[in-house]
Amino acid sequence: MSSTVSGSSANTSPVERMATRARVRSLSQIRILATGSFVPDNVVRNEDLASLGYDADWIIQRTGIRQRRHALPDMATSDMAFEAARRCMEQIDMRADEIDLLLVATMTPDSPIPSTACHVQHRLGIRAPAMDLNAACAGFIYALVTAMQFVKAGSAQLALVIGADTNSRIVNPADKKTFPLFGDGAGAVLIGTRVDESPVTFTLGADGAGAGLLCLPGGGSRAPLSAEVLAAERQFIEMDGRSVFKWAVRTLADTIRDVVTHAGLIIDDIDLVVLHQANARIIDAAADALEIAADRLVINLDRYGNTSAASIPLGLDEAARAGRLQPGDRVLLCGFGAGLAWGAILIEW
Repeated sequence: MSSTVSGSSANTSPVERMATRARVRSLSQIRILATGSFVPDNVVRNEDLASLGYDADWIIQRTGIRQRRHALPDMATSDMAFEAARRCMEQIDMRADEIDLLLVATMTPDSPIPSTACHVQHRLGIRAPAMDLNAACAGFIYALVTAMQFVKAGSAQLALVIGADTNSRIVNPADKKTFPLFGDGAGAVLIGTRVDESPVTFTLGADGAGAGLLCLPGGGSRAPLSAEVLAAERQFIEMDGRSVFKWAVRTLADTIRDVVTHAGLIIDDIDLVVLHQANARIIDAAADALEIAADRLVINLDRYGNTSAASIPLGLDEAARAGRLQPGDRVLLCGFGAGLAWGAILIEW
């Protein structure tokens, strides 16, 4: 997937020179059959963080987040993914033996190996290829496009796609600009075929020039876990919030415009927009730039915080269960995050 950078490098900052454009593609005869989601019972309100030195009002003003869910110590990513998938399958009485592909988008696997997908596969009783995909907060979009390609090619008939993250395990409680942003959760969708030719329009992009803006430096092959890495607290997420904010707003606007235009539509033709729930100010800025009406946006950031790969399928499931999605509705999904990576899908419900 090729990317192009717009603008003059002589007059722009490094953040502004990062790519936000990628090729837009189309598929046909693909649909979302069912949705499901799960969040832990453990609610962590802004007020509950006072003991760590946090100001509840500051968190709301800067992020729009009022509370988030944190998994208890005995819960891992696969546990949340399993529950979201089970609820998704139950929605249309789908049997495990009918599913022939399982993808889990996550940046917080239970362990480096085996894949979280294999744990979920075993618990669900699915006998099909299963793998993890890590594109951080854009992971669900990447996994969804991947599953759609399998179905379109005939390599799979029914694909289960899950976005799940236990972010509370990789954020530093002492990092006041990052810790209150993240929560835990999971969402799932089932992908299958449709008879009509309704197109799915999508784009995926990445720009590794921004890798250092949002990363978890410790614990991989570059810096294996050691006493020194732990002492330096490099096992936690590090983020340049201001730079990521600027890039995210521009990326959202550019990506959504490109996908909608490629589909031969205008913004007013879109019935529902589910953006990655990173920060209310990012969502508001992008919505203002694109003139997206508030009643067409799905917002759950205030209740769940940034749930990374889970945020889009979690929001989609909530919208479906609330009756906000009707057959024929045009739904736009857009994710962005570490990598830097991004992606968007426009699909007919």
